[in-house]
Amino acid sequence: MVGNSLTKTGANLLIEALQKNNINRMYGIVGIPVTDLARLAELRGMKYYGFRREDSAVNAAAATGYLTQKPGVALTVSAPGFLNGLTALAQATKNCFPLIMISGSSERHIIDLSQGDYEGLDQYNAAKPFCKKAYRVDRAEDMGLAVARAIRTAVSGRPGGVYLDIPADTIVQEDDTSDQANLGVYKLVDPAPKQIPNDEAISRAVDLIKNAKKPLIILGKGAAYDRTEKQVQQLVAKTNIPFLPMSMAKGLIPDDSPHSAAAARSLSLRNADVVIVIGARLNWMLSYGNAPQFNPHAKFVQLDIDATQFDSSQPISAPLQGDLKSILDKLVPALLATGYQAPETWLEQIAQDTEKNDKKFAQRIANGKVAQKFGYYGAIAPIAEYFQQHPDTYLVSEGANTLDIGRDMIGMQLPRHRLDTGTWGVMGVGLGYAIAAAVETGKHVVALDGDSAFGFDGMEIETICRYKLPITVVIINNGGIYNGIGQVVPNQLGPTTLDPTARYDLMAKAFGGDNYFVSNYDEMKNTFARAVDSGRPNIINVQIAPSMGKESGHIGNLNPKLNLRPLEENERSHHND
Repeated sequence: MVGNSLTKTGANLLIEALQKNNINRMYGIVGIPVTDLARLAELRGMKYYGFRREDSAVNAAAATGYLTQKPGVALTVSAPGFLNGLTALAQATKNCFPLIMISGSSERHIIDLSQGDYEGLDQYNAAKPFCKKAYRVDRAEDMGLAVARAIRTAVSGRPGGVYLDIPADTIVQEDDTSDQANLGVYKLVDPAPKQIPNDEAISRAVDLIKNAKKPLIILGKGAAYDRTEKQVQQLVAKTNIPFLPMSMAKGLIPDDSPHSAAAARSLSLRNADVVIVIGARLNWMLSYGNAPQFNPHAKFVQLDIDATQFDSSQPISAPLQGDLKSILDKLVPALLATGYQAPETWLEQIAQDTEKNDKKFAQRIANGKVAQKFGYYGAIAPIAEYFQQHPDTYLVSEGANTLDIGRDMIGMQLPRHRLDTGTWGVMGVGLGYAIAAAVETGKHVVALDGDSAFGFDGMEIETICRYKLPITVVIINNGGIYNGIGQVVPNQLGPTTLDPTARYDLMAKAFGGDNYFVSNYDEMKNTFARAVDSGRPNIINVQIAPSMGKESGHIGNLNPKLNLRPLEENERSHHND
């Protein structure tokens, strides 16, 4: 046992340090050596949520960090459990979500001499390349300091994942030193200090923007995380500069704003002469800022907490380093003082392209509702309609076509109400993120998954049902990875083939939730709102035609194509030798 609540064991000090810093939830999976640690956390007043896979628990903690600006905490067992959580730790770091992953581990002297401990692994050193920082606590007396360093590292500067390594002996070890001999447990002062840009940098940016003929703002999820909606809404409203939101920045300004260039993405990027990047990175998701997607003569203004992001792929003419709210608090008044307004001709050009593209898109949706072959547009249309009427619902989405088409169709009116695969495009985040959103906000959550994506974390349906969370999981089932038409060799299933008739919905029934099966637009229309409004855990299995969906969705250009052909007879015989 890890000791009662009066002893100063490592476990007690860990829990006390987290609570002292207003962290009162923990997501994880128990086993050797952390089972009693989780029990003690509950006894001490923390809420513990037990998962079925470590990566889902760590994903939930990461989403908690994004939604609350406090590091979410995940708990795993040693070695295999730690490794299961490692992908999610790396994902959180790439996505800039503050997270602390705590794992039980082996003693240093056993690991360093390779003596063969139970689930022995040098976890501390293994974690280092995949997180902002790793810390190991070998003495109970250092627990308060370790937690403080982990919290500050996770939330300060560019947020990210932190690994906290807790050997089994440290969990039960008692701190018998006097209070004067160590720092003890304490609450951090200003764990993420404001970073205010200098006036010269602000002036440089204003001088560039005020001369722009075709300016464009790109909003990234960093702007959502930093709660900049008030500032960016004022900036857009007062200057008429159009904006383009990245997927998790949707809702910072409502998607139906007349200043949105989302439906004119190609035109706006291709023609913008000054691009103001707020909380986004010029990585693969923005084609590295390169032509032909971007105007080759465009000048960039970039707002970022981390100066190493400047000039990462394009020259940045006006770099602005600092936390985004502090930058915008200086930049917006300075720009407004110049009286700058984006030229009406530029806005009209974007509006015309938007109107043209919106008409095409509306026709696709209308056709999808009545199409002989039921597909993505007919399946997602009722979801889009529901979110228009219920904007305070949370959406989590993953997949290829499901993610891409859903992002285009489902408008967001409020910030931080959409979570998805993010920078890495990792599958298997959906249900962990959805659980965190439901737990942390108390709101209804819709997890919109492709059938392939659902397979990565589908057993968390049991977790959702066990905790009776208000989550509706919508599975768009076309029977395949990308689509269900994948046979390349007779009498053998193709690499992308799944089961188009699978009854995923019955998993919810198995664990006490509600299940629905739909196969056309009218059934989806009649089912979706009822399922979400019930507030009960449920799955809607949406069976669409296997031919629906294209390979890799909107990013098929990233999937290299080989010159595939059947082997000739002589090649087959040689191959079999």
